[in-house]
Amino acid sequence: MKHYYFLFVFLFGLFSAQKIRVIDSENGSPVPNARILLQDQIVYTNEDGFAPVDQGAADFVVSASGFQTVKSPGFRSSIPLKRVYKSIDEVKLVRVDIMKIFEDVNKNYKKRYYNEPSLYNVVYKEKKSDNNRLYFLVIAETKLWSKSNYYNYRDGAQKNYDNILQMQLNNVKYLKNIKSDSIFTGGGNEFSHEHVGNYFFNFELNRVLFHVKEKESKSSGWMVFEEGDEQLITFTIKSAAGIEMEGEFKFNKADKVITYFEIHYLQDHYPMVKRKTAEGEEYDYQLGNAILVFDFYKNGGMYVPASSRLEGNKYVAYYKGVKHERKISRELIYNTFKKADEKGLKPKVDFSKNIWDNVPVKENRNNTILLSAEEQAFVNRKLPDFGSK
Repeated sequence: MKHYYFLFVFLFGLFSAQKIRVIDSENGSPVPNARILLQDQIVYTNEDGFAPVDQGAADFVVSASGFQTVKSPGFRSSIPLKRVYKSIDEVKLVRVDIMKIFEDVNKNYKKRYYNEPSLYNVVYKEKKSDNNRLYFLVIAETKLWSKSNYYNYRDGAQKNYDNILQMQLNNVKYLKNIKSDSIFTGGGNEFSHEHVGNYFFNFELNRVLFHVKEKESKSSGWMVFEEGDEQLITFTIKSAAGIEMEGEFKFNKADKVITYFEIHYLQDHYPMVKRKTAEGEEYDYQLGNAILVFDFYKNGGMYVPASSRLEGNKYVAYYKGVKHERKISRELIYNTFKKADEKGLKPKVDFSKNIWDNVPVKENRNNTILLSAEEQAFVNRKLPDFGSK
């Protein structure tokens, strides 16, 4: 069995920033994944609603899915957000043709989203849990280069992924893995067509359109809130193959751009199937649910990514008589953006091997990371001493 226990904790800059908490104005509960658009960068709240923001911050914008946007003139330790509606009964629903919107955005994607070479400072976070217990956590500061902020299917089919996306590791803040079961660690490290595609909204938009346009598929969309030029639209889709999807998106009707998109693939009703571990042992496996989120903001008149998130939950395996319910998540926060050239990054991550086997290129940055309580407890958890056995 393979065990590796790495924990990188770089303390410089950890206390250089104050923190604010974004809460629900109705009940005071934390609002996770709230975007805070500062003058020089973007940060997001963690699962406990906290985000690192300097006390000198001024004129920043706070937004979150399902809540009204707030403009703050200065630092406040707590920022309450009002829900766009309290209950569905008070909403005046307006039917929307989602296929028409998706097709128009897809057709004009390169005109409405920035499509030139771009360079981002990114916080990369990945987590995995088994039966609601974290076993893998990595948080790293990276650089991400994209040739066009668009997934090129021709390069993808030919596995020319470096023409689409490049990454450079800078500071690996935390890396800890305490799992060894082969149902979790089996498989290769190949950087696949879908793996790369999931970094890009146009890839997901094409996938959704495929389901919507199937002959026997059914879909519906409803505008549930409108503020200025921005509309909040919810949708449901059932494909001809029986795949069920639901979600919401924010649509700027003036710019004709989807600024926020969240979709849930509901798959946990599918029957169990047989799978094999890397060692050839058979086990029962059931698909779970998946969530993809893409968030954009306007920079210099064009829309660029602010974050993307991929989550999976309720993935179940019965292995050696034990039930394992697995959750995974991968989040990218695009703290800063600048225009780049077509040369890309040097050095860059070799995607043919595990990302974390690449050597980081050290770089000092302002801290944009706050661990949640669960993450901090995992980091602090003492590891068993396998070397003494």
